[in-house]
Amino acid sequence: MKVVQGNKMTASFLVIAALLIILPFVYESRNLFILLTQIFVFAIFAMSYDLLLGFTGIVSFGHAMFFGIGAYLMGIFMKKFEPTMPYFFLAVLSTIIITALVSFIVGLLTLRLKSHFYAMLTLALSGLFLVLAEKWRSMTYGNDGFTFRVPDLFIDRTHFYWLCLIMMVLVFLFLKRFTNSPLGRVLQAIRENEQRTESLGYQVLHYKIAASVVSGVLAGIAGILYAISLRFVNTSVFSMDITLDALLMTIIGGVGTLVGAIIGAGLIEFAHDWLTELAKEHVIFERWIIFFGIIYILVVMFFPKGIVGTLSTYTWKRNKPPAMKKKEKVAG
Repeated sequence: MKVVQGNKMTASFLVIAALLIILPFVYESRNLFILLTQIFVFAIFAMSYDLLLGFTGIVSFGHAMFFGIGAYLMGIFMKKFEPTMPYFFLAVLSTIIITALVSFIVGLLTLRLKSHFYAMLTLALSGLFLVLAEKWRSMTYGNDGFTFRVPDLFIDRTHFYWLCLIMMVLVFLFLKRFTNSPLGRVLQAIRENEQRTESLGYQVLHYKIAASVVSGVLAGIAGILYAISLRFVNTSVFSMDITLDALLMTIIGGVGTLVGAIIGAGLIEFAHDWLTELAKEHVIFERWIIFFGIIYILVVMFFPKGIVGTLSTYTWKRNKPPAMKKKEKVAG
């Protein structure tokens, strides 16, 4: 039953993605396209985090380090060299290599630790990248950051909108296949019972590192798109807020669902934009972060497993075969 629900959800997602592709032909709104582009970018970032939290059971507070690496590499390549497509692809290739290498080393050093020990060490390592970005002013311009030009193809916001949408769809399909593969099943077994999985002969550390590398590379790609969307980068891309955004998006949408990460990204980015606009209308909304917190509390209260997780559980219970319902009633 859950497999059927998952297939229906994937099909619905692809239909919506197809509608979003044709949206620029029927509707023109610069603000809407900028908002949707931000949603697509953070959906990729949230899905990369969901691979760790939702499918492997790893809580990381340093995921922003990979996001920041991608953003800075793109910005530096576009600033120091010509903003052309060859240098764009070189920046993408460099991001994939460096994020894979950094995530491999970080995973090798930290994934032997358990629960909060791992989380705090990743936070410390992310802090090191933040300090490096602040101090290496000749390359990063410190906290002031720097602007840069982008390739001509991305100057048109519609083209960049399509790029981010296509990347989000590709990442979703890739992670869907990855999590349903034998490797993905082992990761889910590790999430459920790491000791049991290890006793079956699996090298748990190796699988965790594999998940960390894939997650880090995808987070770096999200950082690239984020930097291009702003055409500006500073040390905020390494901040704890970036990681917390991914965590909230994953929890609100539904941990371990992928689609939930996309929905969570959409809700948080939309709420942020909406409350910011309301702040211009009335003074009470200037403290929009309070209202944002209230929205988050309400979602957690009424959707304890996230929006997608709660709705999937409700639908599954409602559609259970009568024989199974009768057996549960007798057992109760």
